[in-house]
Amino acid sequence: MEITQVLVKPVITEESMKDASSGWYTFVVAMASDKNTIRKAVEDQFKVKVLAVKTLIMKGKSRRVGRRRLKVKESSWKKAIVKLGPDQKIDLFEVNK
Repeated sequence: MEITQVLVKPVITEESMKDASSGWYTFVVAMASDKNTIRKAVEDQFKVKVLAVKTLIMKGKSRRVGRRRLKVKESSWKKAIVKLGPDQKIDLFEVNK
């Protein structure tokens, strides 16, 4: 897996924005990635120093969709929470007020 394919997208929610103010940033990552490749991808892409990486696999939810209300299962995805060094930040998580 190439280093550019590890980070899929940032997670922008109310809780992740609160965590970003204390230095923890949340990303959706590829299922096959491990903590070392996630660390290297964040450091290369955003030019920051990563102190810690936590990973979780988020289970897919079941939903009822369509006219006949058929049950459809969403796919599972992997989330990475990254702690940056002091006085470092990622501009994607900045809120302009």
